[in-house]
Amino acid sequence: MIRIERDVQGPLVWRGPLWVGDGTWYDDGRVVVASGVVMALGPAAQVVVPAGVEEFAAGWIGPGLVDAHVHLAFGDSDHMLAGGVVAVRDLGAPPADAARWRKLDAPRVAVAGPLLTAPGGYPSRSWGSAGFAAFVDDPEQATRLVCGLAKQVDVVKVALEPRAGPVPGADVVAAIVAAAHDCGRKVTAHALTAATVETALDAGVDELAHTPTERLPDELVTRMAATGTTVVSTLHTFVAGGDGRAALDNAAALAAAGVAVRYGTDLGNAGTRPGADPRELTLLAGEVGLGADSALRAATEPVRVGAPAALVALADDPREDPARWRKPVMVLVGTTLLRRPEPS
Repeated sequence: MIRIERDVQGPLVWRGPLWVGDGTWYDDGRVVVASGVVMALGPAAQVVVPAGVEEFAAGWIGPGLVDAHVHLAFGDSDHMLAGGVVAVRDLGAPPADAARWRKLDAPRVAVAGPLLTAPGGYPSRSWGSAGFAAFVDDPEQATRLVCGLAKQVDVVKVALEPRAGPVPGADVVAAIVAAAHDCGRKVTAHALTAATVETALDAGVDELAHTPTERLPDELVTRMAATGTTVVSTLHTFVAGGDGRAALDNAAALAAAGVAVRYGTDLGNAGTRPGADPRELTLLAGEVGLGADSALRAATEPVRVGAPAALVALADDPREDPARWRKPVMVLVGTTLLRRPEPS
């Protein structure tokens, strides 16, 4: 039975093999956290333990996972934390739910709110029929909607899914992106085909919310690399649903071209579950060709002195076996501490 403690001020000291997440590795490292902030890290011999504080020994210490694509409506946030996930982006939810999740301390949650889509478009006729979509039908209306939405969200999401209804026109998508950028928000696009990816790139979107499931021509791959457009992986859910081969090939081509591929699971879809998904990390490392270290870097943010804590302690190195993410010994996000009792 896991135990979650809130408002743990510390100081806390963890010692063990330390993977910082920026290429730095300490065989014997130490991290000191106080009031939810990383105060010191480095070789154990060089980091002073505060007087009277007992340190916790772990088999591996590092940053927790950041899942760039989830739907918390279909998964409990505490279960995310218990699976080694310290931060998520919810990329589609009714506004009231998104506002509530955005206030969570652990895991930290960034939100997109409702997906912007054409009237009757995806996902309003399927899983998102209960407030997960907001309709945009002309550039001026789209601009007004985005300007209001931008105050409530961290990223704006547009849906370009022709298999599930009408999609916004190119002029509407361009207006969404322009308004979001004017308000300091980036735009992520649900675009799975070559044609919809081209529409998204023409509009200037910042990210694809999924790896496309239709093979992308080389010119689109090159264009994404040149524009700095990133992509969220969500590979395992496609593999589980039978659309995985083209997605894996696209992810490998994009990574080889220098496109940043971020770890994301699309929690809520077939084959997903709250917390870390070792299968997604394995696909990124092997099929996509990132290797275990870079796959983990695609799924984490480096530990920084002076930054809020977002740490995990595991029994052993997860790069050797990603399944170790499923049962972290401890997880620390700010002043929230999760402990897993030792086996009796």
